Amino acid sequence: MSRVFLVSSNVTCEPFPVYPLGMAMVAAACAGRGHQVRQFDFLAAGRSETALEEAVRVFAPEVVGLSLRNIDNVDSFSGENAWYLAQARQLVSRVRRATDAPVVLGGPAFSILPEEILAYVGADYGIVGEGERRFPDLVERLGRGEKPATPVQANGSPLAGNGIGAPLLEPELVRFYLEQTGMLNLQTKRGCPFACTYCSYPQLEGCGFRARPAEAVVEELRRIRAEFGADTFFFTDSVFNDPAGHHLEIAEELLRQDAGIRWCAFFRPQGMGRADLALMKRSGLYALELGTDAASDATLAAIGKGFSFAEVEAVSRACVEERLPCAHYVMFGVPGETPATVTEGLANLARLEQCVVFAFSGIRILPGTDLHAQAVREGVLAAEMSLLKPSYYFSPAVDAEWMNAAILASFRRRRDRIFPPSEGQARLTVMHRFGFRGILWDSLVPFGPPGVTLK
Repeated sequence: MSRVFLVSSNVTCEPFPVYPLGMAMVAAACAGRGHQVRQFDFLAAGRSETALEEAVRVFAPEVVGLSLRNIDNVDSFSGENAWYLAQARQLVSRVRRATDAPVVLGGPAFSILPEEILAYVGADYGIVGEGERRFPDLVERLGRGEKPATPVQANGSPLAGNGIGAPLLEPELVRFYLEQTGMLNLQTKRGCPFACTYCSYPQLEGCGFRARPAEAVVEELRRIRAEFGADTFFFTDSVFNDPAGHHLEIAEELLRQDAGIRWCAFFRPQGMGRADLALMKRSGLYALELGTDAASDATLAAIGKGFSFAEVEAVSRACVEERLPCAHYVMFGVPGETPATVTEGLANLARLEQCVVFAFSGIRILPGTDLHAQAVREGVLAAEMSLLKPSYYFSPAVDAEWMNAAILASFRRRRDRIFPPSEGQARLTVMHRFGFRGILWDSLVPFGPPGVTLK
């Protein structure tokens, strides 16, 4: 048995603070194999490096694991202020002041650029992909005095859906996140079979859905509600609705077990009509976040979305008919963008009624994606250029300053249209100060929670 100290380094609160689910999953896996585990959340600890150093010193770990959720916030307007790896390097430095134990990196951000991040942050080892199996294996090898031949440990076959376990939730952390947001998060499946050109999810989680049994998911929700009083959840799947209908099985099981929860998730705006939405609403669905991603057929096709804007409109209309608030997340400046598609896209978005639109300018280029290869072909960046710090793709056929001005002009005087992203965060921060909890943007939709007026 080893003493394992786990650190969640994530401090981003955009759009809201989220429980460090990855750390909790790895903690459960370690505890299940007999290790003594201490979880430390840097955000919940008030971002105190002193508190981290003291906690490590008191626990005296034999292995330290540090989770990296994000490299940056993928907003082209943010600059250096939203680049998180310098902070991660500082956390590793503070850990080393308190212990000689090896430091192991993991998490989705690490898996995107493992060798570069390991070298920059200065840890000893790193786990690429799922950590529930590989991290306890490494802990045990280190405990036997073995030294792995390579510092970066890649996963073998991914866990099957029924092999994805429950997180080990810490009561103190649960209280913090419930106070901050009024909700917790949970995963019902992993993987993504879609081929969006800019996205790293298939690299991180695999190119197919691995669904957890619906009964196990709902039993877990009921247990969390009974133990902690949490009744509102966000499902953190890459895409909640899937062609096989696992999302509907979850809804049916929530109804069968009378779970009594409210929930939200991230959806693909395709193939959902009123019947499916009505079923999910009866099971507790109260809002949808839609990965619309582009606003014209030409740009949707260019980034590999696999659906048309007419399908987006149909889903958005069905949400209105079922009185379910929805938010569209849309990027401009994507491959195929021209002045004509910007104008068309803004007109398309203007037709979407009783919903929120969050717009982004440019796309963060991630290594190994089709977008990265396209950017190199087009001379947007050199093939050997590091992506440790963010680089953004902007279509060479459109002037970014003109495009941003056009978006601002189209969204002017509309509280349900958000651009740039920091504008939305400012509004949500105000609402949080007034005591509102949850995803908050649903209050901007006419049939959302009453009593909120923003100007």
